[in-house]
Parts: sequence; C-alpha cells; structure tokens
Amino acid sequence: MKNLLQTLFFLLLVTRICFAQWFWQNPLPCGNPLDDIYFTDANNGTAVGDYGTILRTTDGGNNWVLQPSGSTNWLSGVSFTDQNIGTAVGDSGIILRTTDGGNNWFRQESGTIIALSDICFINENVGTAVGYSGLILRTTNGGNNWVSQFSGTKKGLSGVCFTDINYGTVVGDSGTILRTTNGGSNWTKQASGTINLLSDICFTDENNGTAAGYLGTILRTMDGGTSWSSQTSGTTHWLRSVSFTDANTGTVVGDGGKVLRTTNGGQNWISQTAGGHNRAVSFTDSDIGNVIDSYGRIYRTTDGGNHWFTQSSGLTDELLGVSFTDADNGTVVGDYGTILSTTDGGTTWTEQTSPGYDLAAVSFFDATNGTAVGWSGTILRTTNGGTTWTQQSSGTTSWLNGVCFTDINTGTAVGDGGIILRTTNGGTDWSQQSSGTNARLNGVCFTDANTGTAVGGNGWGTEAIILRTTNGGNHWIIQSSGTNAALFSVCFTDSNNGTAVGSCGPLGTWGIIIRTTNGGNSWTEQYRASYYLKGVSFSDANSGTAVGYSGLILRTTDGGENWVNQSITHNGLNGVCFTDALTGWAIGSKGTILHTTNGGVSFVEEEQIDEVPTKFLLSQNYPNPFNPSTKIKYSVPQMSNVVIKVYDILGNEIETLVNEEKPAGTYELTWNAANLPSGVYFYQLRAGSFVETKKMILLK
Repeated sequence: MKNLLQTLFFLLLVTRICFAQWFWQNPLPCGNPLDDIYFTDANNGTAVGDYGTILRTTDGGNNWVLQPSGSTNWLSGVSFTDQNIGTAVGDSGIILRTTDGGNNWFRQESGTIIALSDICFINENVGTAVGYSGLILRTTNGGNNWVSQFSGTKKGLSGVCFTDINYGTVVGDSGTILRTTNGGSNWTKQASGTINLLSDICFTDENNGTAAGYLGTILRTMDGGTSWSSQTSGTTHWLRSVSFTDANTGTVVGDGGKVLRTTNGGQNWISQTAGGHNRAVSFTDSDIGNVIDSYGRIYRTTDGGNHWFTQSSGLTDELLGVSFTDADNGTVVGDYGTILSTTDGGTTWTEQTSPGYDLAAVSFFDATNGTAVGWSGTILRTTNGGTTWTQQSSGTTSWLNGVCFTDINTGTAVGDGGIILRTTNGGTDWSQQSSGTNARLNGVCFTDANTGTAVGGNGWGTEAIILRTTNGGNHWIIQSSGTNAALFSVCFTDSNNGTAVGSCGPLGTWGIIIRTTNGGNSWTEQYRASYYLKGVSFSDANSGTAVGYSGLILRTTDGGENWVNQSITHNGLNGVCFTDALTGWAIGSKGTILHTTNGGVSFVEEEQIDEVPTKFLLSQNYPNPFNPSTKIKYSVPQMSNVVIKVYDILGNEIETLVNEEKPAGTYELTWNAANLPSGVYFYQLRAGSFVETKKMILLK
C-alpha cells in the first residue's frame, strides 16, 4: 500500500506561472507595448515588448498566446532560427532563450547590465546582440557564452542583421553604420551620409541592404555598404523597422501608422496604412507579413500590404472608472464617453452608447441600476444595465470625478472646486451640499446612506483633503490626513475601516497609502510607493488592492501592514474593483482591463517528490548562495494549508511562493530572484501550527 501511495503522490505535478495572476481582458491579446516581431514562416511567429511580454502564434496570428518570460524587463528584440529555437533581448542586458517554441524561456548570462536593442541569429548557435554605448555581443554556442566585441564607437546601436556567420551590419545613433566580414572580429565604420538615428537594418544577401530611421530616413546599398544612397520616403515620421524578402521587395514601418512598401528596391515607396505608432514588421514572403505597434496591436496582410487586418481586439481609449456588483456584472467608463459592459466577468465586453462626454467614474448598485459622471457636470443614468443611458441635470459645470450609490436611489457625486452633489431619488434631482473647501474632490465612498468619506487635494502632492459625514452629507467635517498628499481614491469596508491613496512629493513623485480604523478620526501612513496611486478597493478589512501610475498594482491581505507588488504592465492604471477577496478588475490607459480570480497571488513551479514524510520539514535552499535561482524543498505529513513566503532583511514581504491546501507529501520548488538585488533573504513555511524560517543569500 505504501508503494502505491508513493506512486500516486509522485504522479501529482503542480505547476504555477511565475507571474502575478492578473491576465488581460482588453485589449487582446495584451495591451503592453510591443517592440519586435519575428516570423520563421507564415504560421509561426513571436512578438516581444514591455514588462517581459512574449506573445506566440502557431497559426499565422489567428490566436496569440501570452508566454511566461520570467522577466519584467522591456524586451526589444527577438530572433528565431526555426519554430523552436529563439532568443529575446532587452533592458539591463537581459537575454532569454527558448528551445521549445517559447513554452519555457530561461535566462542567459550576458555579462552586462547595458540595455540590448536587437538580436540576430544566423543559425541555432551563432548570434549577435547590440545595444547602448556601442555594445556588441557575440555567441557561437547558442548563448551559453556571450563575448563582447570591439565596435569602435560609444553610439547607441539599435539594429543588427547578418546574412551568414561572417557578413553583418549594425546601425544606430547619429547615422552610425558598422560592417563586418569576419563574424565581428573586426567592425568597420561606413559613411551613411546622415546624422539621423538609424533604427533598423535588413540585408537579403551580402550586398543588398536597407536601413531606416528618424525623420523618414531610408538608406540603400547594393555593394555591401561601400556606398549608401538616400531614398525618398515621402514622410518625416520616425521609421522604426524594415523587412525585405528579396532584393526588391520590402516594407518599412514607423510612427503615425506609417507603412511604406517597395517592389523595386526602394526606387519608389508606396504608402500603406496599418497600426498606430508602429514598432516592427516581419514578412516571410512577398505577400505575408505582420506589423506591431506601441499599443500592443498586431496587424496582418496576406496580399503584400494592399489590405491590412487587425489580429487584436478591444478599444484603446483611456479608462477611468470601474464598477462591478458581482463576479459577472460590471461596467467600465472613460474618455470620449466610452462605456463598456460585461455580464460574464469580462470574458466579453460590449460597447454601449453614450453622449460622448468624457466619463471619470461609475457606480452600480445592482446589475441594472447605475450612474456615471464626468466632464462639465455630466451625469448619466441607466436602469436597464446600460442598454440605454439618460442624461440627468447636475446643476453644475464642474468636472465630476467620483460617484457612489448605497441603494437604487441614494447617491453622492464629487468633483472640482469642492463640489458635492446628493440625490435620494435615483438622480431625478441632485442637490448641492456644502463641502467647506474649494479643493478638487477626486473620490467618495459611503458604507450606508448616512456615513461617507470624500477625498481630494490641491495639486499633485501639496494638500490633502478628507471630508467625513455621518448624516448623509448635511454636514461634512474636514479630517486631518497627517500628510500633504493629494488623494485620488478612498474605500471603506465598514464605518471604521478605510484606506485612501494618492500622491506626495514634488509633482506627485511618490504614491502614498493611508489607513484609518476609527472612521477617520486618525489616519496613519502605511506605505510609500515609487509611483502615484489612483485607485483602491478593499473587499473586507484585510484584503485590498491599490493601483496607479506605470501599471503599479499593490496587494495586501493584512489590512495594509504589508503590500506586495503584482504589476504586469507599465500602462497607467486609474481604477480597481474587487467583488470578493479573490475576484477583481483593474483598468487604465490604452484601454487596459486586467482581471484576477485569485487575488493576484503569484506562485512558482512546484513538483511533488516521491517521498512520504513523517513530520513537517523545511530544508535549506540549494544552491546557497545562489544566482539567480534556487530550490526550496519542504514536507508536510498530512493535509495542510501551506503558505511559503519570501522576506527581505527588513522583514518586507517580497513574494508568496505557495498558498494552498497540500496533501501529505514532499515538494520542491524553484524560486527565481533575477529581478532582485543581491542580499540576505528569508523564506518561511507556515502549515497549521508549524512555522519555520530559514536564511538564503542572493549573490550576483
């Protein structure tokens, strides 16, 4: 029987993605800016971009899958030699490698922290990467070793192309063009005839090549770069990427949706239209190609660019407000009167009709009754889930920034100039209340018809405003925040426990989180973030999430004593809403809608080992010291709720590795600390009453 149990335990394999469990709902396949794309054939392609984004398709882009890169660096270049073997490069000298089509990406040691811009592999072993400060790296063994080559320049290098293991060209700042005929042992500077930045380079053979860059620059050579001639592009937009399939047929893309096409080696360029701020283009033959842009959108042509169709979906307008009444029913509002509605938790979003005014906030009491507010006193009301929206008279032209309803009829809106509006009949009538301030009010939260708090401030981090009422707004009392931060959002779970977020420092340099447990009689600063915070949502007194600038997502499960970063994008986030401790949405710039169903918890890969333990045990990690990953082994002798967390030397929680019920068994996980600085860290196992902590050292 023991052997049978051991076998069953051994067959259990548990895997978790090495990212916070937030995923994209809009736009799709993701909203992170994309920077490079590479197709090996008409079907198999990979795109890379901001925040370690890697997208993969095996069906010509009909479906794109977001792959776990294990990185939050900006990835700016990617190159595949076949369907399986590929390499991506980016910020801080990061080099990622896959040998299984991107199902797994592992980090290679580049030997530098200088940002890498582009990568070109001529076969599975031989590749060249280029970057800032004239950096050129070369590998001849698939990236197991990267060797720095002497470029002879400190100019930033942005594009690289090799036609075989010996012949290659690099371009960069100030019209820099470098050429090698011996695999980079020697690089020779060529005269480009321009001082404009050159972004990309493409050769179809050792002689014929095209470079593109700033101010619509297109350069052409037919003699391996001995001479370069300028071609007329017909634009002054920044041209970012170039792709040729033969000496005559090529495409250049750039800012402003520019797509330029030639079939005669660039003697004539014909303007096509696709995308927005286009970043990269990849053609596999004269007809089939793809373009990506800075909004994460992907475009496809199958007729040489005569027609481009989008492979992405969803709006990209700025989203400012979000309200969900349960796990299924929710509404998002934003610029240009954008209203998006869902009845299936965000799997599908439906655009609703509105008057077109910018909308800043929305509040639904139930699935059918909701109110949105925004530009110049705009108030919109629906009683049928948004099928129709009716404009109500607010009696003000002030911008309204926040709204909260506690039942179908009773609601409060706040806005610029200290404006507070109140309705008790579903918005048929709105009456103005005295706030006692002329400061901008950004957010409001009521826990019942009488008890509410409004927050705001003058400027970005110069004066905080907190107002409190216990009689439905007949009287508002100014509370002391204990800070000079401008506050943007507030959330109370009951009359006593509340959290507000905002910005402090010059021009809102930092984000701030403040907390009260006594109805605002006193507020305590809990956390200062690297970016300002715009939204906060708590589902109970302990579980809450704050979001803000540069995609910042912070999570707490202990009432704000500790906050953990869960960010997966640099797109600014303006609002967040949780319907319970696990289910939530965050919204923001470029149409961003993110969703989580597990509170955003991140886990790591974990395997159950063929052992049946007799006691709780937390083993010493190995290797130790480590760089950048280490293994942690632990045992539980009975079904237990297992929590494993990592802390820094100051006791700040860094990451949750495990948080779930585990059957009896011995487990081993791998923790990757590539994005953390060298130092001493602690990992702690909690299982029932058993608690054990051990020290580990990250040495880079």
